[in-house]
Amino acid sequence: MPFSFLAREVGRAHVCAHRGYSLRYPENTLPAFEAAKAWGATTIEIDVVLTAEGEPIVLHDRTLDRTTDGHGFAADLNLEQIRSLDAGAGFNSRFAGTRVPTLAEVVDWAAREEMGIFLEIKETDRPDLAVDRVAGLLKATGTADRTIIIGFDHVVLKRGVERHSGIRTEAITHARHADIVGVLRACGASSVSIELDMFRPFDAKLLHDAGFSIRVCLPGPEVLAESWRNGRDIIPSVVQWIAEGLIDTISGDDVPFVARLVERAGWAGRW
Repeated sequence: MPFSFLAREVGRAHVCAHRGYSLRYPENTLPAFEAAKAWGATTIEIDVVLTAEGEPIVLHDRTLDRTTDGHGFAADLNLEQIRSLDAGAGFNSRFAGTRVPTLAEVVDWAAREEMGIFLEIKETDRPDLAVDRVAGLLKATGTADRTIIIGFDHVVLKRGVERHSGIRTEAITHARHADIVGVLRACGASSVSIELDMFRPFDAKLLHDAGFSIRVCLPGPEVLAESWRNGRDIIPSVVQWIAEGLIDTISGDDVPFVARLVERAGWAGRW
């Protein structure tokens, strides 16, 4: 059965683990993805850059310094060099020996575990090549149905859809556009990512009527905690929007927290 990113077809909103269960595990690693599934995620958001030889790897930054014990740009090292690095010890010593995964490894894992993937193109030097390599892998593995390629660069997304008819894309937005449906149609996207502070129920209804899926990104726990301390709580509204079917996927770093929101909203067979 094809994987669906629409809550009305699944029966409930998807729980999306941002870089895996990145609050408690080293981001963009297999342990983080495995933990995300264990805590209730049905989808993961990952980031992709290219090695020197053009191999897609799962890494957020262009450089290796923040998340591994390596240094410099990923694009200047070959896959063998990057695979020798430790991507876990810097987060916590108990994750020592964790490697930067290849995209092929993550796609294979997601297919086995029946997980969906939001795959962000972070490659800036060779973005079109990154899309081509990703699309080729998805086609070869038959996993295009459970993957949405996402990005801030809507022009890159548009070119990707024009070259690869079998892929689906999601435009990331950090603003409330006057004509969001027009923006998505212009770049050939089938989904949109919206920051919580830019989400409006009216816009969601327009998007769903036009056939687009909607992913809403929660701010980090520290941002929510600050709001709570100052007497503001957006969470009841989020639960209501999920219950009303206005959000197809809710994304965040704290996977158990996001999963509880979806659970509170309940199953959505009535949609």
